[in-house]
Amino acid sequence: MNKKITLIGAGQIGGTLAHLIATKKIGDVVLFDVAEGIAKGKALDIAQSSPIENFDINITGTSKYSDTKDSDVIIITAGVPRKPGMTRDDLLEINLKIIKQVANGIKDTSPNAFVICITNPLDVIVMALQKYSGLPKNKVVGMAGILDSSRFIYFLSQELKISVSKIKSLVLGGHGDTMVAMVNHTFINGTPIKELIKAGKISEKRIIEIINRTKTGGAEIVKYLEKGSAFYAPASSGIEMAESYLKDQKKELPCAAYINGEYDVKDIYAGVPVIIGKNGVEKIIELKLNKDEKENFSKSINAVKELFNAAKKIDPSL
Repeated sequence: MNKKITLIGAGQIGGTLAHLIATKKIGDVVLFDVAEGIAKGKALDIAQSSPIENFDINITGTSKYSDTKDSDVIIITAGVPRKPGMTRDDLLEINLKIIKQVANGIKDTSPNAFVICITNPLDVIVMALQKYSGLPKNKVVGMAGILDSSRFIYFLSQELKISVSKIKSLVLGGHGDTMVAMVNHTFINGTPIKELIKAGKISEKRIIEIINRTKTGGAEIVKYLEKGSAFYAPASSGIEMAESYLKDQKKELPCAAYINGEYDVKDIYAGVPVIIGKNGVEKIIELKLNKDEKENFSKSINAVKELFNAAKKIDPSL
């Protein structure tokens, strides 16, 4: 019996997720969208590639929450992407309404699902989703840190002309301009990047430029595309989380998880390294932060809190 994976939102990320799940043979796919035709069309298109790609998974499109019943994993991409000139607050109001409908749709049909949220503004939307749905906090998580870390590692690999597989690093905090690239936890071929700075292989200034490019990584793509936002890398990031849960891989991944005491932070969702296994978020990994990292992480948490306060003004039920 295949696992059942529901994708809420059949836009660019939803379609790419469905395609990746099919080609990787992870499970059956239900592609859900209020625009039923788009969900059905993309599902049929991907299904027709099964003889070529050699997969036997079931893939369907729907606009009915009843078809998503008893999903093992739900990945939410529903919402509008950021458009040029749009503030996060503008985005917040529109996407809060959408996420409330989604939460109501999934809480009765799939109360045991592991839910991954990709909708922006990420940290606040995932926190609202958990509150609206009432699903356990360890089973509701946001995808951001994997994507931000991937962007950071890619930019470093291009700069250092080295394979991405040789670089270990991660980005924590809120998904936005205040995210914290963990330079002290960045290793190139096992060597701390600080050693490379000392050896003159890369300058501190260049690292700061790469961090800033990582922070605006999404906006850079929006600017190029003009109509739409990133979808390939976000979809790959969501799949890594889903696989770690479904296959009990217990991978350590940076995700927007519920923090309750770790890092001296309480009752908020933000990006931290977590272990994802068959019980969802099984553990938060507490890294040792230096003074600068602590300060930047604290700033990032405060930015998430401010945006959540803005969300509470929009919807006092939060």
